[in-house]
Amino acid sequence: MDLENQRRVLEFSEQYGAENVVVLLGAAEGEAAGLAAETVTLGDPTWAGPLAGVSLGLAVYHICEPEVKEEIDPDVYDEQISMMEMVLDVDDICNEMNAIRDQL
Repeated sequence: MDLENQRRVLEFSEQYGAENVVVLLGAAEGEAAGLAAETVTLGDPTWAGPLAGVSLGLAVYHICEPEVKEEIDPDVYDEQISMMEMVLDVDDICNEMNAIRDQL
């Protein structure tokens, strides 16, 4: 997660309260999704950005996770996401996301 997005996430969590913020990721690989999820929950593991040492504990999901997919209008999901979903390793992404959430 780049430094600008870290700053935005931090500002939103301060403005609205961490319990009112959900981070929705769209990374194309499980490892990238896991790193971003770790950053917004446990803090920036690279110690390079605004979330270095900051454990926000935010709720975080990937757009391809079943619980998120259920909440989106099927026509919109089909139009906006389904093409990418066909080429992603969704199981790997879901496993990474679950592993990060299990650490909380």
